[in-house]
Amino acid sequence: MAEAEELPRSIVRRVVKDKLSRCSEDGDISVSKDGLLAFSESGRIFIHYLSATANDICKESKRQIITAEDVFKALEETEFPEFVRPLKASLEEFRKKNAGKKAAVSKGKEDEGKKKRKLEGESTDKREGSDKDEEVLIKVRVLIKVRVVTTNDSIP
Repeated sequence: MAEAEELPRSIVRRVVKDKLSRCSEDGDISVSKDGLLAFSESGRIFIHYLSATANDICKESKRQIITAEDVFKALEETEFPEFVRPLKASLEEFRKKNAGKKAAVSKGKEDEGKKKRKLEGESTDKREGSDKDEEVLIKVRVLIKVRVVTTNDSIP
């Protein structure tokens, strides 16, 4: 079984093969298990080193939460300034993608709230025994439909 700190092998394999295939003319690269383990361990150590450096920068600023700027400064401090520009571009792209997803999720929650209020308004008119059960079923069905619609909308 893999350690909790170990990087996922499938992702390491995919990244290594993708990057190495760009360097190769034929594009077909094989990497042994030991080679993948070495890449994985190297990546894990780099992440630990970078996060410790970013944590030190954060503590120097008398904060407890590491920000992206702390990571950028840590990259420069650990003599990897060439990673800062691509990382910033990647972070911006990630933020743009998530901004669209957050807007869709908040719109779905807003619609769900309106439907709940509408159902609650209708329910005050009918307060008899079997009507309450039917009302609960309707609410559950509406919530399930709203969940399905919002879940399917957020999938690219």
